[in-house]
Amino acid sequence: MKIDAPRGSAMLGLGHFQPEKVLTNRDIEELVDTNDEWIQSRTGIRERHIAGEGEDTTTMAVAAARMALADAGLSDVDLVIVASTTSEARSPNGAARVSSELGFTGPAVIDINTACSGFEYALALADQSISAGVAETALVIGSETLSRITDWTDRATCVLTADGAGAVVLGASAVKHVSPVVWGSVPELADAVVVKGEPPIFSQNGRSVMRWALTSSVKDAERVLERAGVSMDQIDVLAFHQANLRIIEPLAKGLGATDRHIVLTDVEVSGNTSAASVPMALSKAWHAGELPRGAKALLFGFGGGFTYAGQVVDLPA
Repeated sequence: MKIDAPRGSAMLGLGHFQPEKVLTNRDIEELVDTNDEWIQSRTGIRERHIAGEGEDTTTMAVAAARMALADAGLSDVDLVIVASTTSEARSPNGAARVSSELGFTGPAVIDINTACSGFEYALALADQSISAGVAETALVIGSETLSRITDWTDRATCVLTADGAGAVVLGASAVKHVSPVVWGSVPELADAVVVKGEPPIFSQNGRSVMRWALTSSVKDAERVLERAGVSMDQIDVLAFHQANLRIIEPLAKGLGATDRHIVLTDVEVSGNTSAASVPMALSKAWHAGELPRGAKALLFGFGGGFTYAGQVVDLPA
């Protein structure tokens, strides 16, 4: 539907992809000095998916995109934004590769690298572009192959990382279905989560990240609700970055979540997939029939940079 002067955007479709290969906690016991009980007690993770031969950030992004486009009933878009820290090349960027693989007719193509908050940043830019009238439809993807930047001898990080992709399609709407974003950074934690070296390797100061998440994330998520003009009573779904179950649970509790709220905990079976974690968790639950049509979801991501971002969105009606 063409909107001459769109006021906002609406989510039209969702998609996701995960590699077939599953790495369980028992498998990780064979790699480092750890055990299933230790991993679950500290992260909530039981297993994660790992990319195999011929699978990478782009191929997973394309697979998730195809699913989202089919869900939306579209075959082309005006704008493609890919959020990732693991793109295969600096140029062409991931969004250009995805556009080419999907046979699009020439959309604007942008990559975002704000690590684990990347999807929320990308969604905000897509919504703003549509609201400004410079795009009518947008494909927003979070895709990561973290297994290829993981030190598999470091038990503090290798128990966390995983691979996958999630995507959403946005379209112009006369009614706002994506709220204004709340985003920002924490400069003093800029080096708390890093990917560097040759070859690049992921590392983090887990204690600093956990301390921020347990002391500051609630107030920032509350700012998202305030900017959206809604209360927790109006929220149906809580979709936080799937970093650690021991962060997700206190964040939900701190916001006043009740048994009525659907709190996504895909981290248990998918691990930490950085920018892919929120859209993948949403799409998996959506296509499993676990989320009501038109449900109002609070999205909130945080991670390397140190960055955070969130917004309230309505799922497809």
